[in-house]
Amino acid sequence: MKPLLPERLLKLRKENKKTQQQIADFLGITRPAYTAYERGNRHPHYEMLQKLADFYGVTIDYLLGRTDDPEPNEEEFNSLAEINRMVKEYGIESFGFFDIEQWKQLSREDVEEIRKHFEWVAHKAKERNESDFDD
Repeated sequence: MKPLLPERLLKLRKENKKTQQQIADFLGITRPAYTAYERGNRHPHYEMLQKLADFYGVTIDYLLGRTDDPEPNEEEFNSLAEINRMVKEYGIESFGFFDIEQWKQLSREDVEEIRKHFEWVAHKAKERNESDFDD
């Protein structure tokens, strides 16, 4: 049986409109090293698989072909993977969300809106954590 990892890495990379170089840079490896993953000539170690799964918002089991369901179940929920999924869903990455130069160009009003959102998220998390202790 042919391993599914190389096929799924290629499919996910293309679906996310990324180059091999971009994924290699994200992983902190060379492009040829990443290319070897997509060709099945090398196999990533666990930490690398976890980074790839988080980046694409899928489970390691999906990457390895142990399941055809890319969505993590409740026990496997990963906040970083979910945030990555939202970044893609709302197209945030396409307008430079992670580009420091773009952040430098935000207006005072933009930064204030971000601050308000952060405050709200922090407040909701605090409420939830406090209610967990009350139970």
